[in-house]
Amino acid sequence: MSTGPLRVLIVDDHPVVRAGLSMLLASQGFVVCGEATNGEDAVAQFEKLQPDVTLMDLQMPVLDGVAAISKIRARHPTACVLVLTTYETDDDIERALRAGARGYLLKDTSVEDLAQAIRDGHAGRRRVAPSVAAKLAERVTSVALTPRELAVLRLVAEGKSNKEIGEELSITEGTVKVHLMHVFEKLGVASRTEAIAEATRRGLVRIR
Repeated sequence: MSTGPLRVLIVDDHPVVRAGLSMLLASQGFVVCGEATNGEDAVAQFEKLQPDVTLMDLQMPVLDGVAAISKIRARHPTACVLVLTTYETDDDIERALRAGARGYLLKDTSVEDLAQAIRDGHAGRRRVAPSVAAKLAERVTSVALTPRELAVLRLVAEGKSNKEIGEELSITEGTVKVHLMHVFEKLGVASRTEAIAEATRRGLVRIR
């Protein structure tokens, strides 16, 4: 357990973000002990520096944040890694927390909240952004889509027709229609357009 200022490793592939975070964290009394530009570099820097807390972005080249968290936690089960990202889809959140992230924060969080989250994470408390907490609560209380229903929904969001979806998933158009009927029922919608809008709101799909 660190007795001095908490040492933080920043992992993000954007130089401006890293520079900004370094200044903000220093102003809050933290020591930025190192930086990494991708997940693979993050694992190496963690091994070398043994930081108290790691701030991890998700979407990065070479190795993404979730994979990096998994590798770090496999070798260091007590490592404190907090996700700091712009992404908040259900899939991103679930994968990160399952990999062992102790917190999930968004880049629009205030400096004060980020500082408190770092301290809480180091103390063993989980911190998630309010919008992330809301998504987690909604996910728990809602009827989950099956993997096949989710696959159909994501292809619908890509603009694919029932015929194209059937060909891609190797199922009949009739089966696609049945899956869509179940999706509509679970999401409480009546059309493909409404399904895409509701799925995007819930973070089930991401429109690129």
